Amino acid sequence: MVTQLQKPDYETKTLAIANGLLMATREKKNFLAQMRDQMRWDDKIMDFAMGNPGLKVQLFRFIDALPALRSKPEIARHLQEYLSAEAVELPGALKNLMNFTNPDSMPGQLAATTVAPAVETLAYRYISGENIDKAVKVIERMRKDKLTFTMDLLGEAVITEAEAEAYLYRYLDLMTQLSAAAKNWKTVDAIDRAGDQTLSKVQVSVKLTAFYSQFDPLDAEGSRQAVSQHIRTLLRRSAELGVMVHFDMEQYEYKDLTLAILKDLLMEPEFRDRDDLGVTMQAYLRDSYEDLEGLVAWAKERGTPVTVRLVKGAYWDQETITARQNNWPTPVYSEKVSTDANFERMTRLLLENHQYLYAAIGSHNVRSQAYAMAIAEELNIPKRNIELQVLYGMADKLAKTLADKGYRVRVYTPFGELIPGMSYLIRRLLENTANSSFLRQNLEDASVEDLLAAPQFAPADQAVAAGEPEDWGEWSPPFENAADTDYAIAAERDAATEAMETVRQQLGQRYRPIINGEAVNTDTSLDSVNPSNPSQLIGKVGLTSQAQADAAISGAKAAFADWAATPPAERAAMLRRAADLMESRRAELNAWIVLEVGKPLGQADPEVSEAIDFCRFYADEMERLDAGYAYDYPGETNRYRYFPRGLTVVISPWNFPFAITTGMTVASLVAGNCTLLKPAENSSVIAAKIVEILYEAGIPHGALQFLPAIGSTVGAHLVQHPDVHMIAFTGSRAVGCEIYAKAAQWQPGQKHLKRVVAEMGGKNGIIVDESADLDQAVQGVVYSAFGFSGQKCSACSRVIVVESIYDTFLNRLLEATRSLNVGDAAAASTKVGPVIDAKAQEKILSYIETGKQEATLALSLSAPDQGYFIPPTVFTDVAPDAVIAQEEIFGPVLAVIKAPDFDTALAIANNTDYGLTGGLYSRTPSHIDRVQTNFAVGNLYINRSITGAIVSRHPFGGLKMSGVGSKAGGPDYLLQFLEPRHVSENVQRQGFAPIAGVDD
Repeated sequence: MVTQLQKPDYETKTLAIANGLLMATREKKNFLAQMRDQMRWDDKIMDFAMGNPGLKVQLFRFIDALPALRSKPEIARHLQEYLSAEAVELPGALKNLMNFTNPDSMPGQLAATTVAPAVETLAYRYISGENIDKAVKVIERMRKDKLTFTMDLLGEAVITEAEAEAYLYRYLDLMTQLSAAAKNWKTVDAIDRAGDQTLSKVQVSVKLTAFYSQFDPLDAEGSRQAVSQHIRTLLRRSAELGVMVHFDMEQYEYKDLTLAILKDLLMEPEFRDRDDLGVTMQAYLRDSYEDLEGLVAWAKERGTPVTVRLVKGAYWDQETITARQNNWPTPVYSEKVSTDANFERMTRLLLENHQYLYAAIGSHNVRSQAYAMAIAEELNIPKRNIELQVLYGMADKLAKTLADKGYRVRVYTPFGELIPGMSYLIRRLLENTANSSFLRQNLEDASVEDLLAAPQFAPADQAVAAGEPEDWGEWSPPFENAADTDYAIAAERDAATEAMETVRQQLGQRYRPIINGEAVNTDTSLDSVNPSNPSQLIGKVGLTSQAQADAAISGAKAAFADWAATPPAERAAMLRRAADLMESRRAELNAWIVLEVGKPLGQADPEVSEAIDFCRFYADEMERLDAGYAYDYPGETNRYRYFPRGLTVVISPWNFPFAITTGMTVASLVAGNCTLLKPAENSSVIAAKIVEILYEAGIPHGALQFLPAIGSTVGAHLVQHPDVHMIAFTGSRAVGCEIYAKAAQWQPGQKHLKRVVAEMGGKNGIIVDESADLDQAVQGVVYSAFGFSGQKCSACSRVIVVESIYDTFLNRLLEATRSLNVGDAAAASTKVGPVIDAKAQEKILSYIETGKQEATLALSLSAPDQGYFIPPTVFTDVAPDAVIAQEEIFGPVLAVIKAPDFDTALAIANNTDYGLTGGLYSRTPSHIDRVQTNFAVGNLYINRSITGAIVSRHPFGGLKMSGVGSKAGGPDYLLQFLEPRHVSENVQRQGFAPIAGVDD
């Protein structure tokens, strides 16, 4: 259990200081008590958000979209769409403002001209200005109040290497301009001097991840090298100018690598003696205290202090959601009071080690600042070793009060344009309007006792610290998905590396068909090779002959009665054991996927998670279906039950060789069908590993036959065999249609009609409209188009962009694509690996040649000569009916189509033979509503990538020519592998029948 370490004298002094600060900073007139008609509209927006949670959400969503809206009617339309939601109760002032029917009308124009400037005014409460001249004026006003600053440059998300380079040079320019301005500033001893030491008048704050667009903990070494090169340039220039540099902390996934890079870099002889550098620690992280302990030890070794800016953290919602989506432990404290308690623990640790680390205490909570001041005064900490910090626009009175007490006070001062600053603004609005916010509680005149009470760790957070399971409160997932590996953890990266080396030692072995439990010899075989390096043999795979296939069918037929009679609960238990085995072998299985099909590790690991989920989900589903349905009438009982169909042939693909192969196979098995697995030829080694696991989990040999074979011969024979009841297929449209046709033909001796479940690919489009968040849209399109080299049936192969934002979107798309690392799938830095084989490579290249004839080749990157590589390729000026806009290419080729408006874009998106996945990036509620009914795809994704379906959460399957059958990972998928039977029994005897509820 976490305990609060505190000395009585600290607490007594803390309360004394805090009471004084509180009285000095409280407004004479309560903000919420002001007359509503006297409030400015920017104040009213804050007031509305505080008073109504439903309105707050919609208002902030509108504010997020506002900078992208280009006309008053568009602003009025979006305002009305966001605020007309049923859950929103509008206050009178907003009701009056919203009283218009046409956005083009005068009332609509009035609404736009009222709200838009109010939001801009609100933004510039927290952002110092959109250019350096305005920012300098703000700084000069602060200096008159004896406040210094650290300047943060707002900007778009860094998603291209050009933007990373620009980020560096913008900061080099910023430091130069601020240094030039600072020459005209008079020295203010309170902030520019500390004892006999002169401090720089200029400080900038930078984000480490912005120095490299491909910053990724999985590629720790590559990220380290790319980032360190830019940081050295920045630090050398800052030394020349005499500028202090502080490194901000961002999302949790980057924290460990950020600290590791900075610790190494600041130990280099060139920088080791500098004390004008700093790093941020976030107290809302559960492991932040231990991190600070590690930083103290590092600083002792370094010998020269750096500054630690201690903050509470700005991404609580995002960190919580990310953890829950991935089924990872939540890295942040669940209760605000626990963050406050940890902040005080860290404050004490930091200040009691002030000779090794300088402290910068960042908080708007009077109690938090008072606690630091009490320790500083008790320990007589030198002025150089401590400063107090606030955010610009958040606590002006507190800042001035702290400065008046003789402390160096630094204001975190962002500047930049409104659009890239919008995410920062939303974070500040959320902080100001949160019920737990000190600023809000103080504004609403909470009692002094409550405001200044010593924070204690909440019971829920104490329980987690003690090792108890995390309580997610009222919400719990209907199905608990397997957690992907968190490669931000160094030990997980090490395990992956070790597994890769272990698997490399096992390459080149022979894999034979398994019929009735016996590995049989074959007359022919094929070599499964590494598509990143075709000279590397993964395994030699024996190919099943037609006679052997017949023997397997006979064995499965003989085993069917026993397997069908096995209680579904026992079959389900076998699947759960298989899931556990897969989890225990995850790192090894990942390595096989990377090597045999060229899927980078970051894409391979979620595939193993999906296979685990299929096992557990279908086990649950079979137990649910086994209960059947009962519905009785007087004198009659009725029972509806499910039974296995018989023999299933599973023909699995190479592009998801572990997940889809497992999913189709275990669905058939748990339903009680004997199953013959014919995997894709070039992923047969992975399939052999699946079979090995299923046998170990208890699946009888007769129930599962492993038949690697050529699809066009033995595969076709299996499809047409009269003893086969069902075919489950994932692959190309041509083969799927052929299977569908052949399975429909009756064969002599056949006493049933065959069921076919076929998923047959797509030509998937993403629409990007004029209101889209372009940071989000560009990243989502790039990931969807080029993840696993575009070799996903769900991959984005067309992006349809509304004309008004086309050029802006296209420029960033091309640069983001240009920034991708292409290479061996086993390399940690690789984002785009090879395509599967020479045949696929040749076919994709032929499509690229076609594209050159009918569109403009906007980008084609270089690729390694060895291996089956196709570089990411982007075509523009693509006609909606062009070949490359209509035919499935199954490679890293993207067609960019311009549409005059959203309606046309939707029509283009629907105008293909396929209907698998589709996407929309938009912040327009009516567009989001439209696509949900009018975009003809099986899986629609809004404001996120269109690949990466998760079992139970995103049941997967398409419409039109994308497939026939129900959705994998959904509640009705197993029904395809079962036959329903109904039994109705007359229970009357001589006019007598038992009546429920009546005694004999």
